[in-house]
Amino acid sequence: MTEPPSEEPTRTSTGTPSGWLYGVGLGPGDPSLMTVRAVEVIAGADVVAYHSARHGRSIARSIAARHLRPGQIEEPLVYPLTTETTDHPGGYRGAMDEFYEEAAVRLAAHLDAGRSVAVLAEGDPLFYSSYMHMHKRLAHRYPTEVIPGVTSVSAAAARLGTPLVEAEEVLTVLPGTLPEEELTARLAATDSAVVMKLGRTFGKVRRALDASGRLAEAKYVERATMDGERTGDLAEVDEDTVPYFSVAVLPSRVDAGRPERERGEVVVVGTGPAGPLWLTPESRGALAGADDLVGYTTYLDRVPVRPGQTRHGSDNKVESERAEFALQLAARGRKVAVVSGGDPGIFAMATAVLEVASEDAYRDIPVQVLPGVTAANAAAARAGAPLGHDYATISLSDRLKPWEVVAERLHKAASADLVLALYNPGSRSRTWQVGKARELLLEHRAPDTPVVVARDVGGPTERVRIVALTDLDPAEVDMRTILLIGSSQTRTVRRGADETIVWTPRRYPET
Repeated sequence: MTEPPSEEPTRTSTGTPSGWLYGVGLGPGDPSLMTVRAVEVIAGADVVAYHSARHGRSIARSIAARHLRPGQIEEPLVYPLTTETTDHPGGYRGAMDEFYEEAAVRLAAHLDAGRSVAVLAEGDPLFYSSYMHMHKRLAHRYPTEVIPGVTSVSAAAARLGTPLVEAEEVLTVLPGTLPEEELTARLAATDSAVVMKLGRTFGKVRRALDASGRLAEAKYVERATMDGERTGDLAEVDEDTVPYFSVAVLPSRVDAGRPERERGEVVVVGTGPAGPLWLTPESRGALAGADDLVGYTTYLDRVPVRPGQTRHGSDNKVESERAEFALQLAARGRKVAVVSGGDPGIFAMATAVLEVASEDAYRDIPVQVLPGVTAANAAAARAGAPLGHDYATISLSDRLKPWEVVAERLHKAASADLVLALYNPGSRSRTWQVGKARELLLEHRAPDTPVVVARDVGGPTERVRIVALTDLDPAEVDMRTILLIGSSQTRTVRRGADETIVWTPRRYPET
C-alpha cells in the first residue's frame, strides 16, 4: 500500500519531483457507497481527473462532487467519440488510443510537477473501467495506488435481492459487445452470469439468452443504486428503453426450483473421453440445466454435483433400461440429461435412447443429441494427425454382433487402404480379439505400419504409444484403450529429442 497524497512526493530517477497516481473506485453510483479511502484520496488530491462525453457531463464527477474542494485542479478527459464513426486513419480504436495517449501526457505533466492525481472511475478502477488505460500508461512510471470500488455486478445482485452464486457455482461476466454466437455459448455453459454494456447490444443479448435456454431466468437491472433505477424480468423489457448503464443477470440456480412441465425432454450429452476440459459449452449448459442425470456411474462421476439435481447411476451393460428410464422421467415432466462418454452417437448412448424413443409410448417426447469429442479424435490429436485422410471406425466387440462380421469389415476396410480406428478392442472377458485383428490386418498392411495405442486419453493414467503393427501387444490393450491403425501412406516422424508424431497425408498417390 502507498502513502496518502499529503506525504512528501518521491522523485524520479532524474531527480524530478513525482506525485502519486490514484485510481479511485467510486462504486455503482450512490455516493454513500464510496469507500472511506476513496473519500480521503479525492478530498486530498491536487488534481481530480474524470472522463466524460463531449457534452461535458461526467457521471464520475457527479458521484464524487460533495468531496471536491476549492482550489483543486480538475482535468476533464473528454472522449473524442463514443459510438459514432470516425475518419481517423486508425478507425475507432486508433482514435481512442490517440486520446488515451494525450490524456496520459496531460496527467504525467501534473505528476512530474509533484502533484497527486486522482482519476475517478465508476465501479472499480480495474473492472471494465477507462482508468485502466491511464494505469497501463503511467503506473510503471509513478507511484500508484488503486482504491477498489463496489462493482455494478455486486450492486445489481443486491438490488435484485437474490444470491448471485452459491456453493460451487461459477459466475461468468460478459461484455454485451461479444458476437452473438459467443454470448450464446458462454451463457449456455455457465451457472450464473452478468452481461455488461447493454444499451445498443440489448437485442443481441436477449437473443443469446433465448438461444441458450436461459431467457426465463434472466433479470434486468438499470442504474443500480442511482436515480432512475429499474429492475425486472429481462424478457419483459422494451429494447428501445435500455441505456448503457444496465446489466443482464442470471442469478444462482441453487434455490430457484425446477419448473413444472407437462412434458419434459431428454438430452443425450457427450462428455468427451475424460473430464471437464473436453466438454463443449452446449454440453455444460445441458448438464447444468437438467433436473435429472442418467448414466453409467463412471461417466456421471465426471459431472459436478449440483443442488436440486437427482443423479441416477447404473452399470455399463443396461443401456436400453437406462434409456427407457430417462424417457419415463421425461414423460413425467422432467428435463433429463443422459450422460455418455465420448460422442454419444459413436458406439454410445444416443442409439439406445433413440431406439426406445421410437416406440409409440415415447414418440412425443423431445430428444436431442449433443456431440462430444470422440476417443478417436482425442487419441489422434495426441499422436499427431493419423486420421488426416479417409478412415473407418470399427468396434472389435463381438457382444452385439458376431465376430465373423467384425472380421469381414476389417478385411474390407484394410483392403481399401483406410486408416482404422478400433473401438472396444478388449476387456477382461474379451482377450483374443486384438491378436486376431492384428493377424487379419497383417494380410493387407506392412509389418512396420504405425499403430497408435492410446489409453485413458485426457485422464490421470493417460498413455499414448506408437508401435509397429507387428509389435502390437494384446496384453497392453483394455476397454479404456483405442487403436489407430495407419494406412500404407501413414508416416511416423521423429521430432526433437524425444517426440514421435504420426500423420496421414491428405493427398493420395495417383494409380
